[in-house]
Amino acid sequence: MKQPGDKGQFSTSIGQDVLDEALKSVEKHSGKAPEEEAPAAAAVEAAPAAPSDPRDAELESLKAERDFSMAKGRELMGKIKDEHEKMLRAVADLENYKKRALKEKDEMQRFGNERLLKDFLPVFDNFDRALDAAKSAADFESLRKGVEMTRKLFEDTLGKHGVKAFSAKGQVFDPNKHEAMTAAETTEMPPNHVHSEVLRGFTLNDRLVRPALVIVSRTPTAPAVSPDEPKTDEPKPQ
Repeated sequence: MKQPGDKGQFSTSIGQDVLDEALKSVEKHSGKAPEEEAPAAAAVEAAPAAPSDPRDAELESLKAERDFSMAKGRELMGKIKDEHEKMLRAVADLENYKKRALKEKDEMQRFGNERLLKDFLPVFDNFDRALDAAKSAADFESLRKGVEMTRKLFEDTLGKHGVKAFSAKGQVFDPNKHEAMTAAETTEMPPNHVHSEVLRGFTLNDRLVRPALVIVSRTPTAPAVSPDEPKTDEPKPQ
């Protein structure tokens, strides 16, 4: 009801029965809405949310590439670390090998002739026996035989270790095996041959150790003719 003096204003009076009817209608509709709208809401939740901006997709791709590169980088760094450790171990092994090699070389230089010396000790013992025999007896023939036996033992021991003596007497002079000491005039052999031998040569496993020291033959020179001596080819005066 419009009151006097309330210009531009309305007064509305709604009955209680109208309000009850409207409330029932709302409850009726609200009871069915969840069952009808549930499939649509589920469909909306199941569907992937599309990016609203293409730049977001590009950013996600770059992030994936970055993560992949970082993973590859970590893998590569792990391999590099393993290879570095292997290299360090190899260097350490090499240093140890060098130390062992130097030690073995030093021991070889100091004790490498031990076997050779052991083989020559019997020769030394025979010389002692020969000297003892020479003091107690005047049998020089026995002493000579003892020295010959000792020399033979010495030569055999040298041969056991690859050392051999060679004789050059009567051979053609060879500068690769012979060393000329002097020359001797002779008609007993052709010139440039080994006339006599001062020292024998030696080889070690067929390799020259010492050349033979020799005297080389040469043709005798003709005697000089005196100016006062008449020539034999001129006829003698009658």
